[in-house]
Amino acid sequence: MSLEGINIGFAVTGSFCTFDKVKKELKNLQKEKANIIPIFSYHAQNINTRFGNAEEFMKDIEGITGNKIIKTIEEAEPLGPKGLMDILIIAPCTGNTLAKLTNGITDTPVLMAAKGHIRNKRPLVISLATNDALGLNFKNIGLLMSTKGIYFVPFGQDNYEGKPNSMIAHVDLIIPALEKALQGKQLQPVIVNE
Repeated sequence: MSLEGINIGFAVTGSFCTFDKVKKELKNLQKEKANIIPIFSYHAQNINTRFGNAEEFMKDIEGITGNKIIKTIEEAEPLGPKGLMDILIIAPCTGNTLAKLTNGITDTPVLMAAKGHIRNKRPLVISLATNDALGLNFKNIGLLMSTKGIYFVPFGQDNYEGKPNSMIAHVDLIIPALEKALQGKQLQPVIVNE
């Protein structure tokens, strides 16, 4: 399946260690000729870390996508009612965002975009990145996995010895996961270890 001309909402939350991998996949999506609508959580917009500067990362993303980043709840709200996205991916999706999504909390631009998008019965894809996947967030993963219209980029434990509860998506599978989700299918297998 081709992603050419598909309107992809690409929502970024604050798993800063994955930003370089996400940027690479955005470039791959651009090569597919998809229209990418970037949406950033407040933390992704404002926190500078050892992994990079937030302002520079946002400039890079706008350069890759050719679109301005949606930075506020007010900017994100029309995405749903106007049906501007064929599919939405949250990549990376932190445990915090995952928990709020599961519980219907819409206090960031990413969550507002997700709420409106789900209401339109269009596919939402989650690219997980959380140190707590096998801890308190395990139930949230299960609830979302069993929710119609929500799909996951296949994921696995990234450091089972040092961080035994941590799981992260295989971001190199974002494009195949999006293609399957547009067909109403979950890319398999969901749990993939190296």
